Amino acid sequence: MEAALDLLRHTLTSPWVYLLLFGLTAIDAFFPLVPAEAAVITVTVLATGGEPNLVVVIVATMLGAVLGDHVSYAIGRGGGSRRLDRSPEDSRRRAGGQWARRAVCRHGGVILTSARYLPGGRTAVTLTMGAVRYPLRPFLLYDLIGAGTWALYCVLLGIFGGLAFEREPIYGILAGIGLSIAVTLLVQLVRGLRRRAHRRAARR
Repeated sequence: MEAALDLLRHTLTSPWVYLLLFGLTAIDAFFPLVPAEAAVITVTVLATGGEPNLVVVIVATMLGAVLGDHVSYAIGRGGGSRRLDRSPEDSRRRAGGQWARRAVCRHGGVILTSARYLPGGRTAVTLTMGAVRYPLRPFLLYDLIGAGTWALYCVLLGIFGGLAFEREPIYGILAGIGLSIAVTLLVQLVRGLRRRAHRRAARR
């Protein structure tokens, strides 16, 4: 295990690590099976002696996420919008599309930035925003905010894991990833409680 960690640390001193993080976060945005968040946390936990530079890690992660989100947006705009436009007026798809359009028009920024913290959720949101043709300029603005805060959040989790388990980096990586999962579950719980509260209010 120590030999593997030493090899990984040696790899992290290479400038290619920034390109790797950029690529992973870009792919993760529209193919959410790539462990981009875990990769950022791992790189941060194992960072020593200023290598890799954590500021550059944040920038590379943010830019990769923004690029991937725009690819997902383009996919939704190219394919999803056509299917919505061709749907019959009284179809569920057309009704769902109209509901989604109203939702993103009212709360698009909040939805986009908060979905960044939900694995898979960000892909669904960016595809939907493309499908309903959410304006590209505010999409870029809110996406930069969401991706930037998410990149900082991942690095902070890695720093926490690295400081808490300085002599046991494996535990530090697991702690960072575990905390990330806990935050995700907490966000999902809050969303579920809010939905239940809205449903009860609507029934009344």
